[in-house]
Amino acid sequence: MGPTSLIAMPDNPVYEASGNNGMTRMQTKPFRIGTRGSPLALAQASETRARLIAAHGLPEEMFEIVVLSTTGDRITDRSLSELGGKGLFTQELEEGLLSGDLDFAVHSSKDMPTRLPDGLKLTAYLPREDFRDAFIGRTAPTLTALPDGATVGSSSLRRQALIRRIRPDISVITFRGLVDTRLRKLNEGQVDATLLAYAGLKRLSKEDVVTELLDPADFPPAPAQGAICVESRIGDAGIDTLLDPINDRPTHDAVSCERAFLAALDGSCRTPIGGYAVCEGDRLKFSGLILTPDGRKEHSIEVEGKRIEAETLGRQAGEAVRAAAGPGFFESWS
Repeated sequence: MGPTSLIAMPDNPVYEASGNNGMTRMQTKPFRIGTRGSPLALAQASETRARLIAAHGLPEEMFEIVVLSTTGDRITDRSLSELGGKGLFTQELEEGLLSGDLDFAVHSSKDMPTRLPDGLKLTAYLPREDFRDAFIGRTAPTLTALPDGATVGSSSLRRQALIRRIRPDISVITFRGLVDTRLRKLNEGQVDATLLAYAGLKRLSKEDVVTELLDPADFPPAPAQGAICVESRIGDAGIDTLLDPINDRPTHDAVSCERAFLAALDGSCRTPIGGYAVCEGDRLKFSGLILTPDGRKEHSIEVEGKRIEAETLGRQAGEAVRAAAGPGFFESWS
């Protein structure tokens, strides 16, 4: 057994941690995990809890999942860009972290703004799922096979722009709601097809509805898509120690690169931006793309470098794309 350390938790409970990640419960206050209440969010919080239980040997009752409703959950009749972009699914959870009501919160990484509230950080990333977009067709099995004038539903400006780039003849309408809600609307014939993150469908065991997986080279995902992140307070050493064993370094590095690309472009749900990084040994490859909402103009970039420089690579890629596009390109987004 390795060296022993003491982890101070809120209200001064103490857990004895050994070097092999085993933990001995000495007090009974559970860790409070904040999450949204959607089936996908609950699945992600449950996966995080399961990984912590396995890493530390703690019983399930030592982790309490606390469900909070966010602004993005409550307003479903408008696009995220109309409502103000990212942050709509995180604000209430972050308020709970800052007040001390939550010990940490679990999010879909692609929902996270690039600027977090003062005092908070992204502490851990779970191993990433498949980051591709999934096409779910009702009248055709693939995007290219859709009939002329077909209607596709999507709430993502990135997906809308990419669809228009590939199929300018297609009508794209805003299509929000939980996964089951969107699938029901599709089955009712409100649209001919929709697109969802394949990772979310897999986590909900609904991958059987997919009729095409879109090649990221042609249809790049949202930065950080497919990755679950855990947010906590800066300076909370006990929570840092708790979360460290479940932090997947390849995911951490890849998503850090993608978020740096997004930050350099001041990206949010208001901007069509795609990008993904892949770790190979101590190297990292990144591909990024920006395009206008109509899909007619685009600028792309590919970079490669050391994983240890992931954030720098992402930031430099974003700055290069911004410079190549020029200010007029970004003004066309508004």
